[in-house]
Amino acid sequence: MADDTMRKTITDLGVGRTFTLGVSVVVFFVLLMLSGQLFETVDADMIMVVQHPVNGNLTWYSSPGIKWQGFGKVTLYPKRSQYPFSIPIRFNDGGHGTLKGSIQYEMPVDETNLTALHVRFGNSIAIQKQLIETITNKSVYMTGPLMSSKESYAEKRNYLISYVEDQISRGVYKTIQREMKTKDPMTGADKTVTIVEVSLKDGIPERQEEAVLAEFGIKVFNFAIDELSYEQNVEKQIQQQQQIAMEVQTAIANAKRAEQAAITAEKDGQAAVMKAKYEKEVEKIKEVTLAQQRLEVASLDARAAEQKKRELILLGEGEGARKRLIMEADGALEKKLDAFIRVNELYAEAVKGYQGSLVPTVVMGENNGRQPAGGGVAELMQLFTAMAAKNLALDMGVAGANRTKK
Repeated sequence: MADDTMRKTITDLGVGRTFTLGVSVVVFFVLLMLSGQLFETVDADMIMVVQHPVNGNLTWYSSPGIKWQGFGKVTLYPKRSQYPFSIPIRFNDGGHGTLKGSIQYEMPVDETNLTALHVRFGNSIAIQKQLIETITNKSVYMTGPLMSSKESYAEKRNYLISYVEDQISRGVYKTIQREMKTKDPMTGADKTVTIVEVSLKDGIPERQEEAVLAEFGIKVFNFAIDELSYEQNVEKQIQQQQQIAMEVQTAIANAKRAEQAAITAEKDGQAAVMKAKYEKEVEKIKEVTLAQQRLEVASLDARAAEQKKRELILLGEGEGARKRLIMEADGALEKKLDAFIRVNELYAEAVKGYQGSLVPTVVMGENNGRQPAGGGVAELMQLFTAMAAKNLALDMGVAGANRTKK
């Protein structure tokens, strides 16, 4: 009896242990299967929110690591995302195009804004679709009328980027419309166009609505346009307008260049005139200087000539006075003697070779018709001598003899 009781006890213990072991194994596998509901790993670039399974409270985790889930519902949000877009755009001249690009945005990290976003949108896909995409499309749509197709292609290209980005970040502009007459760049005909402008107050753009993204603490940045494609007819029109604009600019540049060339030519002419004027002035100064030099030299020469004249006059007067005194002293004896000698020499030279009769061969008188001795030459010479002496008033007598005779 005792053996049976012991045997039964051992059997009961074995069954109990087996049951406990089995239960333990089942619990282990259940816990293993449910372990994914107890903990969750958060990556560094993600934000996690856990909704409590009983009371529905939300718990936010923005730091990386293993976080307690406690069988709650987990929703993950990327901290930073990029929205690529391809949005139709219409300009104030009626042209159409497609704006392609992207914009990046960053989620807030405070629980208040995160809860507001989670309650309204529930996940990151809805936030991008219903919030980021909507406000981007609206900003592009409101920017198109602020410029023409040509302006978006060229001079206002940068404005297109800044207008869209500013409206996405700070809210859509309040705009005003006005009509303006202008000329069609293709036909030259007058036309009336509607111009849309940003309404300003104290120089600051007015907003049609508040910044939606700023309300939720979402930051946008790196707005970029990859491509702005136009319809074929708009593209053709823009190219034609660009060609016209280039031709106009070329004409203006040529006109400016011609004007500058004229100014340069005028300046060059003025410079040439001034150069010639100053060259003539320099030449004049040189001539005046040379003339002054010649005048001074001539003046000096005149003074020298005047001085020489006075010297010669004085010398002549002195020489004349000297000669006059000599002549007065000797009765010009020396001159008379020189003349007397010269006359006799001429007479002698004249009769020296004469072969004929110098006087008549027949003389009536005391000589009984005979020719004087010497053929009459002596008498002729005496005659010439006496005549010359008379003409010269020359007394051929000896002064001492004359005094003795007296």
